[in-house]
Amino acid sequence: MKEIYFITATNTNIGKTKACEIFLKKFAKDGKKVGYLKPIETGVIDIPLDGTLLLNLTKELNPSFDVSINDVVPFQYKLPAAPFVASNTSNIDIKIIKNKIEELLKLCDVLIVEGAGGLMVPINKDYFIYDLIKDIQPTKTILVCPSHLGSINDTLLSQNLLKQHNIKFDWYINLYKDVNDFENITLPFYKAYFDRIRYLQDI
Repeated sequence: MKEIYFITATNTNIGKTKACEIFLKKFAKDGKKVGYLKPIETGVIDIPLDGTLLLNLTKELNPSFDVSINDVVPFQYKLPAAPFVASNTSNIDIKIIKNKIEELLKLCDVLIVEGAGGLMVPINKDYFIYDLIKDIQPTKTILVCPSHLGSINDTLLSQNLLKQHNIKFDWYINLYKDVNDFENITLPFYKAYFDRIRYLQDI
């Protein structure tokens, strides 16, 4: 059975690409053929840096994933902004993304799809990252959450949005910033509020 995992986060620069790397390696270690797709990458000067990095990793893990960077990152924009803005407010064709998913799934058992920014980042004027997740209907959505001060608010807002739209998800904390303060500033609430706490670094 083919599986799709959509990697999103509470905001930009939280660790989506790192999470994709971790999950690609995990599934490959489990004996599954892995694939990768980053439908939209902004801030592209010469090549999509995130897309290229993970395409190369994916090919190492699954040599049969013989595709180009344009297959893996079908929409590339120079401006480092939300896709709607980076595209100069032109319409991004969601059908192209869906077709790419179908094509890439033929080459793998598990497809990791990396989002752009957070859940409310606009792809088109009235179409956001969470809308793309709903349309794709992944096996599971992975929400990457930060460890710095202020992350409680961002984490709860993102989780509530996913729940509101009946999107199945797991969430992981990326211990990458303010790590020494995390146990005193953020972890006490998480321990009181959540039944389970998972860390990206433990996968």
